[in-house]
Amino acid sequence: MNSTKMYKRHRFPPEIIQYAVWLYHRFNLSHRGIEDLMSQRGIEVSYEAIRLWCNKFGAKYAQRLRRNHQGYGDTFFIDEVFVKIQGRQHYLWRAVDQDGEVVDVFLQKRRDGKAAKRFFKWLLKKHRGEPRRIVTDKLGSYGVAHRELIPESIHDTSQ
Repeated sequence: MNSTKMYKRHRFPPEIIQYAVWLYHRFNLSHRGIEDLMSQRGIEVSYEAIRLWCNKFGAKYAQRLRRNHQGYGDTFFIDEVFVKIQGRQHYLWRAVDQDGEVVDVFLQKRRDGKAAKRFFKWLLKKHRGEPRRIVTDKLGSYGVAHRELIPESIHDTSQ
């Protein structure tokens, strides 16, 4: 999207809008907190304008960042945690690369081989290729998914 069209009809320059949206998403600040920070820098903008900027531009910035993303590492650390949602137990599966960057998270009701395969398929689709090495705990479901979907990669359960 053309930068000049994106900020058309906004009173503030793009740099100020980008800075406010960055503050909101990077530091998890409230809109009023960002209003105070901007005020300290001599920029008088309302928290409501900041809220509208975050809603309008946040997704566009995230999309641009994903498009420019260089990719993940070749080692994935995969684990799942138990989460209760409205009194029912679910499993939040998570994959992190060797640099600590979250590759993906996936919420499911089950923790069996079928659920692990579903997560691995989702992960491979997002990663666009097979990781060289996968590090998991000793849950048997991981072994099933590994053998059926990515048998060429190393499956490490020692950590």
